[in-house]
Amino acid sequence: MATTVVDDVSTERDDREHGSRDAIGSSRGFAWLLVITGAAGLLAAWVITLDKNKILEAKAEGKTFTPGCSLNPIVSCGNIMESDQASAFGFPNPMLGLVTYGMVIAIGMALIAGARYRRWFWLGLNAGTLFGVGFCTWLQYQSLYVIGSLCLWCCLAWVATIVMFCYVTKFNIERRFLPAPDGLRRGLMEFHWVPPVVWIGIIGMMILTRWWEFWTG
Repeated sequence: MATTVVDDVSTERDDREHGSRDAIGSSRGFAWLLVITGAAGLLAAWVITLDKNKILEAKAEGKTFTPGCSLNPIVSCGNIMESDQASAFGFPNPMLGLVTYGMVIAIGMALIAGARYRRWFWLGLNAGTLFGVGFCTWLQYQSLYVIGSLCLWCCLAWVATIVMFCYVTKFNIERRFLPAPDGLRRGLMEFHWVPPVVWIGIIGMMILTRWWEFWTG
């Protein structure tokens, strides 16, 4: 926590020294968080894309292909990949992830190199991560209560997107790009880890209770 505060203070001081009120950089910690979560999401999207192609190739040859992450009737990536929800926009969902997660990695690396962005850019990033986390929430519901299966790679993408959204939102609230009461702003600076941990914990509990008999049997 101390490191994060020091990074934030250093970033604000650098902003003043450069004399720029329009373009804002970030701490290295936040930049690396974007790179790591983007890389995790990109890895998940890449593996799902490869397995999806193998499933289609096998079908074309009159065969079947079972992804390596299909471990049992519940943890079955194949069921997810062959569902209608896997192509929500008319094309495989991972194709969207390959583009968007790659963009997040690029933004993070640019910040590490010293890039500075204007307020509208940071708010645009927040809007993009909001769309991403909203889409993941819809996919979580479909996975648990409609399809009735889990995909481990999808779960990795969910976690990465949730963490990404929480910390981009925290950044914008700290920089006052998003309006928030001072108490909330101070609370986020002190307990920034609470929202993503609680959020992911709730999803974990939903997964546990959804198939309680299977896990305990």
